[in-house]
Amino acid sequence: MNAHIDDGTIDRATYGPWAVIAGGSEGVGAELADRLGAQGIDLILVARKPGPLQATADRIARAHGVQVRTLSGDLLDPDVVRRVRDLAAEADVGTFIYNAGANTYGAEFVEGDLPSFQQVIDLNITRQLELTQHFGARLKKRGKGALVLVGSMSGYVGHVDISVYAAAKAFERIFAEGLWAELRPHGVHVLHAVLGLTRTPAMERIGLRMDLPGVHVADPGDIAEEMLARLGDGPVQVLGGNAEQALNHCGPDRARLVTEVAVGIRRMSPR
Repeated sequence: MNAHIDDGTIDRATYGPWAVIAGGSEGVGAELADRLGAQGIDLILVARKPGPLQATADRIARAHGVQVRTLSGDLLDPDVVRRVRDLAAEADVGTFIYNAGANTYGAEFVEGDLPSFQQVIDLNITRQLELTQHFGARLKKRGKGALVLVGSMSGYVGHVDISVYAAAKAFERIFAEGLWAELRPHGVHVLHAVLGLTRTPAMERIGLRMDLPGVHVADPGDIAEEMLARLGDGPVQVLGGNAEQALNHCGPDRARLVTEVAVGIRRMSPR
């Protein structure tokens, strides 16, 4: 089933009337919220920073006349999962999007801080599994809807300094494929939406040099539009014009690929 009906709008009967977005305050998450709100879908937005979260919620509610509930909390706090479940308990959720998987710590693994690496795993795997199981069970019972796990091109090849993050994103892709096969017979669409370099506030805060010649950078609005258009096209879609690169990163010569990616990352990293 395609995510859009004849006039190009999202099928609200399938993907609404409520959507939950973890990581919905800025960047791609905010763009997703704006587009879903524009089509009359009420929203529950979860993010760590209360200021940007409330600003996004207020803007969408004013612009589109939809309900927007917010929950400010760090997903590294296990209690946030309970709070999300409670906030969404009475809502007929048709779409759950986990867009909160950032890299919270970068260092060489053998010299790094193991508890900090564990936080990367908890944010990108543990919390995602907990929330996906909860909303996946609800959608299975409902017999329709979508689960979207936002991934990264980092999950296609090993990286220096972010080896744990890259491995978590690889786990996410394989998990999404299995979940897609599990829930497809029950009418639930599962999509692993893979992002490449995207001009988001988070990327700008890191200080990556995105203006270098030959560096392909996607716009968050374009990514959100493409993602929503592909809701029914799982299990995996590589967005933002990065499909060929993802295919290349699946090649058998792993030593060459890992070395080339490391050179490219060093070139873009702030000095």
